Amino acid sequence: MPRSEDVLVEEHLRELAARLHGPTRLKSDLLTEARHGLLDAVEAYREGGVPPTEAQRRAVAEFGSPAQLLPSWQAELAVGALRGFSLRMLAIAAVGVIAGDLTWQGSSWSGGSRPPAVYLLLSTSVEWIWTGSLLLAAAGLLVVAAGARSPRPGLAAAQRAVGAGLTGAVALGMLAGTALFAWSFGLWDAALHWPPMIIGGVLAGGAYFSLVRAARGWLRATTR
Repeated sequence: MPRSEDVLVEEHLRELAARLHGPTRLKSDLLTEARHGLLDAVEAYREGGVPPTEAQRRAVAEFGSPAQLLPSWQAELAVGALRGFSLRMLAIAAVGVIAGDLTWQGSSWSGGSRPPAVYLLLSTSVEWIWTGSLLLAAAGLLVVAAGARSPRPGLAAAQRAVGAGLTGAVALGMLAGTALFAWSFGLWDAALHWPPMIIGGVLAGGAYFSLVRAARGWLRATTR
């Protein structure tokens, strides 16, 4: 527990917190570790006979300014954001690949007239988007793991490329998926009352909302 007189330490931490963007838990862990290190340094100076305020100034100066600390810390948060984004996409895309067709199988219209060729192309495109997203998510986890073992500039560029690809996949998937559902309701009135379609639409909406949040978090962490 920091002492009430450790004002300079807390101001330094608040400035760092305000300028960092990334996963909440990872950011909290970084700041907690920083607080412990700073308070230990302050305590060591005070035990050496340094006045409290001067002990804080020395500890803060020794720890580093925001300009010195932020680049590496923000890079770590960006990697954490990509890891979370990739995991979320991996789970959602896997469900999309496996369960995508279940929304209409067994429906009253599935054995009727063949839909337009462009509709079938759009449906196939949605499946390919989910499959591509699944592969991109796996690639994201691989480059994150590789970067943790051996940080290299090339891996950082690969992480940014994968994150950009995942963000593009979210946008493309939302457009294609929404168009497919809307067209399905236009082609078959019964689709409006078909439970799997309704449930699938709700789940897809929730999935894309979650993915948009993950993409936004990654973009904020990366562009800082």
